[in-house]
Amino acid sequence: MSDPRSLLQRIPKVDRLLDEPPVASLRERLTHEALVGLIRALLAELREQAHAGTLAAEALAPGAIAERIAARAEAWLQPPLRRVINGTGILIHTNLGRAPLSPSSQQAVAQVLSGYSNLEMDLASGQRASRLARVRALLQRVCGAEDALAVNNNAAAVYLVLRVLADGREVVVARGELVEIGGSFRLPDIMRASGAQLREVGTTNRTRIGDYADAIGPRTGLILKVHPSNFVIEGFTESVSLGELARLAREREVPLLEDIGSGALAQHPRAYLREEPRVQASLRAGADLVSFSGDKLLGGPQAGILLGRAALIDAVRRDPLARVLRLDKLHLAALEATLLDYLRGDGGLQEIPLYRMMRRSVAELRGVAEGIAGELRDGLDADWRIDIVDTRAAAGGGSLPGETLASVGLEIRHPRHSPDALARRLRLGEPALVGRIERERLLLDLRSMTEEDWTLLGGLLIAHLSAADRGAQAQGD
Repeated sequence: MSDPRSLLQRIPKVDRLLDEPPVASLRERLTHEALVGLIRALLAELREQAHAGTLAAEALAPGAIAERIAARAEAWLQPPLRRVINGTGILIHTNLGRAPLSPSSQQAVAQVLSGYSNLEMDLASGQRASRLARVRALLQRVCGAEDALAVNNNAAAVYLVLRVLADGREVVVARGELVEIGGSFRLPDIMRASGAQLREVGTTNRTRIGDYADAIGPRTGLILKVHPSNFVIEGFTESVSLGELARLAREREVPLLEDIGSGALAQHPRAYLREEPRVQASLRAGADLVSFSGDKLLGGPQAGILLGRAALIDAVRRDPLARVLRLDKLHLAALEATLLDYLRGDGGLQEIPLYRMMRRSVAELRGVAEGIAGELRDGLDADWRIDIVDTRAAAGGGSLPGETLASVGLEIRHPRHSPDALARRLRLGEPALVGRIERERLLLDLRSMTEEDWTLLGGLLIAHLSAADRGAQAQGD
């Protein structure tokens, strides 16, 4: 093993590396400061490796170091957010951006991006106007709500209500509804941050109306009912209906907020959403406020939507934090266009990708799979095994727990390529393709893809799988 001191002496200087062709070619794409920063970071790593005794002498060749710097620069220059083809079978995939936007939403965002917009101007009068006026009116019309407010996510909507109505006061909530939203973000944490004090009632599996009644007192600021949209409790259970809870809330003159999370509307096909609570039904049942996400079952952009009694919504709207949590022009454009899709009836709903994905028949999916499989068999080496298989897709995004949709997928195998290696290669492609691994086979579910994805899939797979073959052959040589 080489002496660390001799290795340290061989590490090239920054100026030398700047003149190496792979680095010099980057001067028109990165500033001098950015290039120097990349070089210094890599040199610092080499010094650490030398001290640790893990640095090989051949790694210190200026050309080799320059190639590593150039590779890191190329990674920097790639847009961090990239288009992904979703072959996981999860329609609302949180890690992949949740619900894809409708064509009208995409067009609305593109229009706003291309120049100025009437974000806070009434074009008829030329006077300043509220940026939320349009989306407020659309939410009232689509959801049949007395008043409406949109902020940047559902957690923000719940937080605002807790802050305005229950800061320093108690919030009564069933123990079995103290959910974790995701990423270790838990409802009790939101309550504590808002200044509200948690008052749990019932047990994990059983809560009765008497439990709520006994807990309500002079210090109660709010009753909170949470739809457990990302899990199911089965067996020896009992819960209180929203109607019962609303009657108690009216009797005790305490506001009632229902957080239904996923945001199913009356307009959504019951065949696909079945028992999921509907926004309009919650309002009719007596909830004073209802909150949900914009990028789940609504099929729009990330947003937190709050509906309900005008006096309560107005109090939340006037809180200074509502401005901090407000939507920007791009999210507003996408949300407004999504809501306009709903006003167009079933034709508009068909334009929302999530509902086209849900409504696809297994026969349609199988026909698409057969076409792509035939293309792959014609374009790939005979060692590749392409099978059409029955699968189960899921709504995802904390929606419809335990419910799945019959689907169809392509199963890909090769005797010399592991499923993990193939999955990684496809994830790193352009566009990225994300599938799932089942029974030691790479599976690409067709239900969670768009029609455009279907047209790209055959050629994309042939290119990447053929490249995998060439790489394996080169290593063998």
